Amino acid sequence: MDQLRIRNFCIIAHIDHGKSTLADRLIQETGAVAVRDMTEQHLDTMALERERGITIKAQAIRLTYAARDGIEYQLNLIDTPGHVDFAYEVSRSLAACEGALLLVDATQGIQAQTMANIYMALEHDLEIIPVINKIDMIAAEPERVADEIKQAFGFKDSEILYASGKTGEGVVELLEAVIKLVPPPKGDPAAPLQAVIFDSKYDQFKGVVAYIRVVNGSLRAGERVRLMGTGIEPEVLEAGYFSPVLTKSNSLGVGEVGYVATGLKNVRDCRVGDTLTHAARPADRPVPGYARQMPMVFTGIYPAEGDDFPELRDALSKLQLNDASLVYEPESSAALGFGFRCGFLGLLHMDVVQERLEREYGLNLIATAPSVSFTVDLTDGTRIQVDNPSKLPEPQRIAKIYEPWVNITILSPSRYIGGIMELVTLRRGEYVKMEYLQPTQDTAGGGASQDARVLLEYNIPLSEILVDFHDFLKSATSGYASLNYHLIEPRQSNMVKLDILVNHEPVDALSLIIHRSYAESQGKQLAAKLKELIPRQMFQVPIQAAIGGKIVARENITAMRKNVLAKCYGGDVSRKRKLLEKQAKGKKRRAKMIGAIEVPQEAFMAVLTLERQHPVKS
Repeated sequence: MDQLRIRNFCIIAHIDHGKSTLADRLIQETGAVAVRDMTEQHLDTMALERERGITIKAQAIRLTYAARDGIEYQLNLIDTPGHVDFAYEVSRSLAACEGALLLVDATQGIQAQTMANIYMALEHDLEIIPVINKIDMIAAEPERVADEIKQAFGFKDSEILYASGKTGEGVVELLEAVIKLVPPPKGDPAAPLQAVIFDSKYDQFKGVVAYIRVVNGSLRAGERVRLMGTGIEPEVLEAGYFSPVLTKSNSLGVGEVGYVATGLKNVRDCRVGDTLTHAARPADRPVPGYARQMPMVFTGIYPAEGDDFPELRDALSKLQLNDASLVYEPESSAALGFGFRCGFLGLLHMDVVQERLEREYGLNLIATAPSVSFTVDLTDGTRIQVDNPSKLPEPQRIAKIYEPWVNITILSPSRYIGGIMELVTLRRGEYVKMEYLQPTQDTAGGGASQDARVLLEYNIPLSEILVDFHDFLKSATSGYASLNYHLIEPRQSNMVKLDILVNHEPVDALSLIIHRSYAESQGKQLAAKLKELIPRQMFQVPIQAAIGGKIVARENITAMRKNVLAKCYGGDVSRKRKLLEKQAKGKKRRAKMIGAIEVPQEAFMAVLTLERQHPVKS
């Protein structure tokens, strides 16, 4: 295909604004998939995506479209996720495109992730086409949403398109706008090959399959290529494009998006962000890759059966191939044995990875409560990173602890401002700014209308929004608020380690690093919850919460008692006393034998339901 007739574009939007549904209509309009093979959310190929109704992995497809001018164009479309946890998928997709369709729901208007995505697209210098979607809905307010887009991003009326991913209205106009506004890819077909890897997966027959965007030169099956990051030189077993299934083709040229089967068996040899070039005629330098995405949430993942540790290691290495934001390293726990400390971009990312491990690789897993990474200055002048509470040094060795903070952006109708402010203050948040997206005035001539949309910005500790903040935000705003966040500079904070002891033995997997002001109340709550979750034994089991050497809470799991006196219906009392003493000795011996109590998975996640009882100051 002539380079001037290629268009690479993606669809970006807040979660549930209709990206995948609109992609279906684009596929139907161009006839890329036969009618009998077409399904809803066709590009969401994972079972998990279909069950949850969200896009997790970015998916590419080649569309062939005959425009109104009679010329046939090749459109390479990438459908991206909308959830903030998968923003890294979006950034990689943007790097493979020259244009982006910015979708905004006609019933909801601009949301937090809409703002984040457009700034990301501007950083990549993409041509942005604003599209108001779902105009067929009864509750649609396209004029109001258009005013929001114009005020927030500076677009003109003539630049905004209107479409319905459900009915297909406006799809042809959208395709014509892509051809007219999105520039063709730049690059030199005669230059040495440079192809950037923007995604990859492992195939048991083809080895590592790299998803690439050709920047310069061209690529054919059978050629020997070099991975510039690792220096490895595999032979191209197969090359092709997405339809959206992998479809063989003779070659890939400048600006085209496709795949290369390398035959590599080691998943670490082919990394997202690396550059492919010819082994015989290599390029001088690689294409600038992607900035490394740092994990924000850490948790321990252990096999329920210790023998499954090698299978868990292999599964994580294969998942990491096409999920560059997943990091892991081996760790061991006295309570759970050998496992891995894994880093994720958020709780949804963590949940999705755990479910994929269990489904796709048949593993039975135990996950510990999530935590964040703290920077600790020691008294000897050294600085360490602590992402596992059990590895926090003793208090006498700690000089300072720095806690990660994030800047959060909340978009909500103005009538919920009070509830939002109360929630954020309860979580140690600091107010930054507030601005209205609509200049509408109340009919009484007072302040802004109660339905006006407002943007609130706060700085808040990452640990405070980690677990249940989003749920409470939705409750406080009747589901209308949206949230986006990004890391800022960490701050010094008064954090302590809360240890949990079961039967006088510390359970490292239940340890927490928590703010001192509510450590005691959280310890009492956690001890009470564990009392309900840990099964009873033949002896009393104490559950204690401790800060340093101080016990701040205790609960006792009562013993399962057997009435040994049931058969004694009279006679000398000494007989009863002998039976009770014999039973007491047996319990004491059994308690020493058991030592460690079996702690169920629910106990490790009990921390997720702990409540904040009062506002605190840093």
